[in-house]
Amino acid sequence: MTRERQQILILHLAKPELSERTVAWALYDGSRSPGAQQMQAGDQAEPQYGSVLDAMRDGWRVIQLPTLPTLPSDAEPQPGPLVWEYVLERTAEMEDGDGDQDN
Repeated sequence: MTRERQQILILHLAKPELSERTVAWALYDGSRSPGAQQMQAGDQAEPQYGSVLDAMRDGWRVIQLPTLPTLPSDAEPQPGPLVWEYVLERTAEMEDGDGDQDN
């Protein structure tokens, strides 16, 4: 029986560089036992990681980089969706009491 499950961390940065500060985040945790909160969406005062590089140093692997927005050359910056989104993943041991058995 495997006891490891995937965790997905989504970090939105202020700018595209991996060392830029995190401005929004969400954590989806498949290692939590059934009935436990599986997703945390920036509900703490401070992000778990200040940047993508900080998360990478803690064992997270980057699996998706942001797609560069295409704007006309004369376009002024406008408020809108957070475009510098990085998706990271790692595996973690299952919490006790999961009741799950793999064959």
